[in-house]
Amino acid sequence: MSIEFFNTYVSPDANKIVNSVLDTTFLSEGKITEQFEKELCNTFSFNNIVTLNSGTAALHLALDLLEVKEGDEVIIPAQTFIATGLAVLYCKAKPVFADINYEDGNLNIESVRSKISSKTKAIICVHWGGYPCDMNGLKEVVKNTNIKIIEDAAHALGSVYKREIIGNISDITCFSFQAIKHLTTGDGGAITVNDPQLFEKAIRKKWFGIDRKNAVLSELGERQYNLKEIGYKYHLNNYASALGIANLEGYNDRLQKRCEIASFYKNELKNISALQLFKEENDRKSAYWLFGFHTKERLALIRRLKEKNVPASVVHQRIDKYSIFGGADLSLTNQTKFDNTQLHIPIHDAIDMKKAEYIVEAIKSSV
Repeated sequence: MSIEFFNTYVSPDANKIVNSVLDTTFLSEGKITEQFEKELCNTFSFNNIVTLNSGTAALHLALDLLEVKEGDEVIIPAQTFIATGLAVLYCKAKPVFADINYEDGNLNIESVRSKISSKTKAIICVHWGGYPCDMNGLKEVVKNTNIKIIEDAAHALGSVYKREIIGNISDITCFSFQAIKHLTTGDGGAITVNDPQLFEKAIRKKWFGIDRKNAVLSELGERQYNLKEIGYKYHLNNYASALGIANLEGYNDRLQKRCEIASFYKNELKNISALQLFKEENDRKSAYWLFGFHTKERLALIRRLKEKNVPASVVHQRIDKYSIFGGADLSLTNQTKFDNTQLHIPIHDAIDMKKAEYIVEAIKSSV
């Protein structure tokens, strides 16, 4: 049996939809991208959305919209991909690493509280593997301050916290549509923005800072505008949006199947003493980009599973270890412990119940 750790889902209708855009030769951002944004809002009940060309662009634009600058500090977890930290450096600000919960890999509220200083401008929380962070706890931490919350929801499209969809809760939420995410546009991303003025600003800044809606063409053939702020070339194009539209069809059904696989894993693996499943509260719903657990015999288990053609991976370990971020902060004790025992098994659109059963049996015979 062939099992991949990650999978790229492409809709059977993608060729037809993308080719129809290619036939028009109108490939840059346009009506197809607008349609994609509308369908995202309809599917997930987002208040608004701005599509972009990557999740990294989403993180950078989010920080830029909040005017994070040199001398500012942004609290982030080390349990993430380097894009989260690099986006802070793009703004010449300082990433300050807070500890995580060993039980789920998400930011630890008390550690975040202890890291706040007079220079703290924002907190970026990462919904590790798709499991929502304690958003009420984070909101309580920043209460009566000017500190803003940015959600890195690269893993969490479709996740729910206390009946609220991830994307409508915080100041800004960032999504990724990279190749192996739940929904792909080949590469791409998006942000949702609670403040209406910042939302309009995001629309301008994603395209060089130009207000395209009001920048009409003159008789000379050039758009008429007055550039007042630095913007970026971060917009999503039409053919990527067409792929997104195709892949968005049936998304909730695919997410439900993924949740069913996760439920099967939990039921089958919960009583294995060599494993500690990640903790999940009843008031939130994971999008299960990952399914993880802890094991003290990680390398041995990886090797045994590999012999049975079952891939297993840590996916990402702490990013503060890299020189550009200053080196691992060993005072983050939960992070250090998490780093040593976390492991994930395949959960994606190509995993059906037959493969899930095979994976479970492989684990049971390997621990």
